Amino acid sequence: MTSTTPTELAAAAGLEPPPRSFAVDVWRRFRRAPGALVGAAVVAAILLIAVFAGVIAPSDPLAQNLALGAHGPSPAHWFGTDKLGRDVFSRIVFGARISISIGFVAVGLAITVGTFIGLIAGYTGKRTDAVLMSAMDLMLAFPSIILAIGITTILGPSITNLMIAVGIVYVPQYARLSRSSVLAVKENEYIEAARAIGVPTPAILARHLLPNILAPLLVQATLGVATAELEAAGLSYLGLGARPPAPEWGAMLNDARDYWASAPWALIFPGLSITTLVLGFNLLGDGLRDALDPKTR
Repeated sequence: MTSTTPTELAAAAGLEPPPRSFAVDVWRRFRRAPGALVGAAVVAAILLIAVFAGVIAPSDPLAQNLALGAHGPSPAHWFGTDKLGRDVFSRIVFGARISISIGFVAVGLAITVGTFIGLIAGYTGKRTDAVLMSAMDLMLAFPSIILAIGITTILGPSITNLMIAVGIVYVPQYARLSRSSVLAVKENEYIEAARAIGVPTPAILARHLLPNILAPLLVQATLGVATAELEAAGLSYLGLGARPPAPEWGAMLNDARDYWASAPWALIFPGLSITTLVLGFNLLGDGLRDALDPKTR
């Protein structure tokens, strides 16, 4: 016995089909984009690798075998070994944890602080808006990598400070995006009604404004993880991020540059890992942007 959907019943009766929920509509548009599905699959695969790194990796990523040295890919070491005889595949698998953590924490910091600043600036307006946005413009005047280098130099090289530096660098992007969204929403009638009945400003911001500006922020956050990964890898490559012997992909590139001609696999596989992760998040972000855009409905 086959089941009949409400849409089919309505069509058979000559009635208008019931409206789809927003989530169903978004999923329908998202799954029609092959690139978005590929990006989601790549990101999901890397997340699973990061979670189950201890099961997937064949050896300890920090274990050295100086007698083996830099040895090419083989059945025993799929991605070869580095100059200290460490298994490159195991280091890349465990490095997924670090790279994913850096991206999520940095973007989480940026979107939290930036959204708060944008909400305050866009809702209050006038002098507060001018002061906050001037500060954001001042930060945007510096190239992101230069600003990140300056922050990590002050704080000191470490993974934690790397996350903080990358998060601070991208605060202005989320602040300006949040502010522009608030300016487009705050004059709606339901906001005016909330003001009229005396709803406190924090409640208006949290209950009425924030839920209605989340869609562009989430899309930007998805794309921002990819950018944060590149920024973090660049800082680690310069020696300002993860410290040896941490198996972070950017730090692995930095370590391999001294002997890449004799052992190119030590440079190629970390580079491919970074490229795959960035491509996955970019495809996922593009798909979400199209799916959440009401013009595509």
